[in-house]
Amino acid sequence: MRVLGIETSCDETGVAVYDSGAGLLAHALHSQVAMHRDYGGVVPELASRDHVRRVVPLIHDVLGRAGLALRDLDGIAYTQGPGLAGALLVGAGVATALAYALRIPVVPVHHLEGHLLSPLLATERPDFPFVALLVSGGHSQLFDVTGVGQYRLLGDTQDDAAGEAFDKTAKLLGLPYPGGPALAQLAASGTAGAVRLPRPMLASGNLDFSFSGLKTAVLTLARREAGGGATEDLPLARKADIAREIEDAIVDVLAGKAMAALVATDRKRLVVAGGVGANRQLRERLRAATAKRGGEVYFPELVFCTDNGAMIALVGALRLAHDGSRDPGFGVRPRWPLASLGQAAG
Repeated sequence: MRVLGIETSCDETGVAVYDSGAGLLAHALHSQVAMHRDYGGVVPELASRDHVRRVVPLIHDVLGRAGLALRDLDGIAYTQGPGLAGALLVGAGVATALAYALRIPVVPVHHLEGHLLSPLLATERPDFPFVALLVSGGHSQLFDVTGVGQYRLLGDTQDDAAGEAFDKTAKLLGLPYPGGPALAQLAASGTAGAVRLPRPMLASGNLDFSFSGLKTAVLTLARREAGGGATEDLPLARKADIAREIEDAIVDVLAGKAMAALVATDRKRLVVAGGVGANRQLRERLRAATAKRGGEVYFPELVFCTDNGAMIALVGALRLAHDGSRDPGFGVRPRWPLASLGQAAG
């Protein structure tokens, strides 16, 4: 079964073709980072317009590299939500029109389900069941995953997610957009323990997350260090020390909660997905922690940590095999809790 996947939820246009027998055949991604950098964040209207320009040429490119024509497809999957409404409508409109014209199934996919199952694209893929740590710009969540569509929410973010904490604290230090990767790069030259920040909710006794207090603590620390001056004008070495502590604090919380989730569910396998899953320190910490427990941890390839069409094509193929062909109608869901999929399945 060959499925074309289209991802347009935010600021990256992703297209891919996945074959349920042969695996990923081809994928392509266009990032809008350079376009949004001048604004310090994503401008929804600009994002939507850029998706309109990019998506059809990317489809032709991917099909060409896969050696396929439109008539060779068995289904088309697209990101229905969550995300920016205008951006989602671009992918939904193109996918639905193509599928109806070709008389093949169209599959709406939950963006976060794509991230959650993206490690299945790797050569060493996890078996069900597993605990999933989903960490991205807007989400920090833990799920107990027993199969496709079977997701039980264990812990959720109460305010700022880990990705937001990276981006917002990076901005406080005057680092360029996108802030998360810039902060991680600067942290590599910082001294561990040179400053101290809180580890929010690490000892809360539950599996929920909260990082808004960390942002406030960073602001307080940076202002004190700046002595009344602008925080972005701090010496680079001091910024590096603060960046190192920010990264250490976030990683401590994510790793601590993930290990607690494995204990609570008595699972041995941990899956990490989402953009923050590309963080090198987080990967190293989780590898060591799961090995100490006699478990295993799985990550998507770095190219599939951020938004991409491959994960949407994969979930489309899995959904067609699992749920069969049905007409979902047309629409997007800018707000759509992933836990609702598990509730529907149950």
